[in-house]
Amino acid sequence: MSWQVQAICAGKAVTFRDDEHSAIAKQALTGPVAFNQLGIAGDEQADRLHHGGPEMAVHHYPLDHHEYWRGELGDHPLLAAPGAFGTNIAMTGLTEDTVMLGDRYRLGGVLLEVCQPRKPCWKIEHRFGEKRMVKRILATGRCGWFYRVVEDGTAQAGDSLELVERISEDWSMRRVFDGIWGTSAPRDSGVLREIAALHRLAEDLRSKVEAMLEQRPD
Repeated sequence: MSWQVQAICAGKAVTFRDDEHSAIAKQALTGPVAFNQLGIAGDEQADRLHHGGPEMAVHHYPLDHHEYWRGELGDHPLLAAPGAFGTNIAMTGLTEDTVMLGDRYRLGGVLLEVCQPRKPCWKIEHRFGEKRMVKRILATGRCGWFYRVVEDGTAQAGDSLELVERISEDWSMRRVFDGIWGTSAPRDSGVLREIAALHRLAEDLRSKVEAMLEQRPD
């Protein structure tokens, strides 16, 4: 199975709010783009404590969701841009329901591995000027996900993203996201234990899930 990538995007850290900086405004790149373990060459993260690193190397947010957001926000001008949500890989055809934890995809000369869903933060709301967005992402699971870069290489817009390995059909990005951050309460300890044991889960997220379990009385 393969899908054509419509844009590969990167951004520079710029002033965002007061003295805060952000590189969430990603712009489409032209020509071959280099990928390495830290992501796309030239792509920046202003807050390296919470963003970036090998387990948040490449962010994929489905263009499929832009129509949903038009229903929520109207014809917002940012929704015309492929990098609107801090997106590195922009395309249609894959969503959180169809992408599984541990999936490996070949993009040009790059091998990518799905390692965690993306937890939304306030910067999405500030970028769009809309305070309901994090709540809607938590409720709907329209979160996007991160890849590790398993093999460095180059890729460009128009290349195919090809599924080359799937280790399990059980844990979609939506299911992992809902188990950790979904709006159902209380969180299911059994589900959290299953997530913490998943092969290829990002280690930083595994630690956070284990910390959640330690705080639970059961």
